[in-house]
Amino acid sequence: MVDDARTDGPGTPGPLTLGRWTTDRAAIEPARAAIVDRGVVVSYGELEARATALAHALGEAGHGLGARIATVTGSTADQVVLLFACAKAGAVLVPLSWRLTAGELAAQLRIADPSLLLVEDDHRPVADAALERLGDAASTRIPTTALGAAGAESSVPDALRPVAAAAPRDDDALLMLFTSGTTSAPKAVVLSHANCAWANLSLSRATPLTPDDIVLQVLPQHHVAGWNVQPLLAWWVGACVVLERTFDAGRALALIERHRVTATMGVPTTFRALIQHPDFQARDLSSVRTAVVGGGMLDPRAAEQLARTGIVVRQGYGLTEAAPNVALTRDESDAGTVGRPYPHVDVALLVDGRVEQGAGTGELLVRGPAVFQGYFRDPEATAAASLGPWLRTGDLVARDASGRIRIVDRVKDIVRSGGESIAPIEVELALLEHPAVIDAAVAGVPSERWGEELVAWVVLAEPADDAALHAHLDGRLADFKHPKRFLVVDGIPRTTSGKPLRRALIAAFEAARAEAR
Repeated sequence: MVDDARTDGPGTPGPLTLGRWTTDRAAIEPARAAIVDRGVVVSYGELEARATALAHALGEAGHGLGARIATVTGSTADQVVLLFACAKAGAVLVPLSWRLTAGELAAQLRIADPSLLLVEDDHRPVADAALERLGDAASTRIPTTALGAAGAESSVPDALRPVAAAAPRDDDALLMLFTSGTTSAPKAVVLSHANCAWANLSLSRATPLTPDDIVLQVLPQHHVAGWNVQPLLAWWVGACVVLERTFDAGRALALIERHRVTATMGVPTTFRALIQHPDFQARDLSSVRTAVVGGGMLDPRAAEQLARTGIVVRQGYGLTEAAPNVALTRDESDAGTVGRPYPHVDVALLVDGRVEQGAGTGELLVRGPAVFQGYFRDPEATAAASLGPWLRTGDLVARDASGRIRIVDRVKDIVRSGGESIAPIEVELALLEHPAVIDAAVAGVPSERWGEELVAWVVLAEPADDAALHAHLDGRLADFKHPKRFLVVDGIPRTTSGKPLRRALIAAFEAARAEAR
């Protein structure tokens, strides 16, 4: 449910509810490793026992059907236990980013309106500061404790507005995840048990896992891909997930070698960080058979470097509202695209207000059983993101006759300069082919002459002047697609899903330009 919980009796869990997964796995192989968290192994039997006990405790404390349980933590086994406990009790997990400021965290807590907040010790200061901003009114007071054995698994604070536990139905909410906010204020995406089950079924058909797989999770658990791109599928089939609490390239490479990791996922910056690390060539990465990349296009140079180690990269495309899996490359014929839709995913194009099938260029539309129920308590935003049964992605794409999808750019990010339309992502990928460029972002800024002009922010491994960068782009891009300015920076601000924060770059540029006048 998008807004508030239903109030019927306990019942029997729906067939697609995720609380069944650990029960089934623990019955088959209780001693098999489910999670490795900083060297500590959690078996399927232990995961089921802890999740069941916590589900009971949540219900007893009034955090039952539809109750929202917020967290501020890195990727931990404790949060995995909590997810499955919520799945059993009918509660909703709301994982919040530990990277947020106190003000940002307070804003998301205000939207989520959780009945309980669980905080990892390292992040208690920012959580406390956020709670102070909410004030002391009874309506905003949130019971708070720690995760894990020292916190909620020992004693759960009572809910201020108790709700009884009940077995969830397939369409009951399981996850509430905040969007990255690249084009607007963050919104709370509600995903049901059925959404997550279908997303993982689709994933299993395109890039399957087996009980013998070892998955390295490097994407954070406050991101949809931290659950629905490999980790949840791994726990469904009985594989093991090695958690990287917060991403560190050197440590991730060591974990791959130590645990003989067979599958992993990340955003383009994740894989570039691995490649650029001094240990990349020295570590044995031969066990990795598949790596899924999303959140943007991985540049061909990086893909080639990974391929030389034997890692087959599968370029994906998705968005939180689609839970997130929409498309994935299957083989070399899909190079330069994000592949074709997953099974159980339908796509179409919105062209001049018309929904069109087949080849063409337009805004990508998505529908299917994994598509979200809506934004929490925000019917206007939900309506704006919908077109009948279709989810509007906001992404401009080109689709060929074989169904392959090439991302042109965000509809709102297209730069219109001198009567021409320019896709920033195309320029970024071209810049990343230069050996000195290790990261890049491109955006349009206001221009009296051109309407908008292109500016590129680049992170360099070695010096490269404007002339060298223009020379590199010659023959790769038409002249009108060349940035008018190159700005060398130490880093590109990005969302947790790896997308460049173009609005922040433009705002900083405009502020500096105004100050210089």
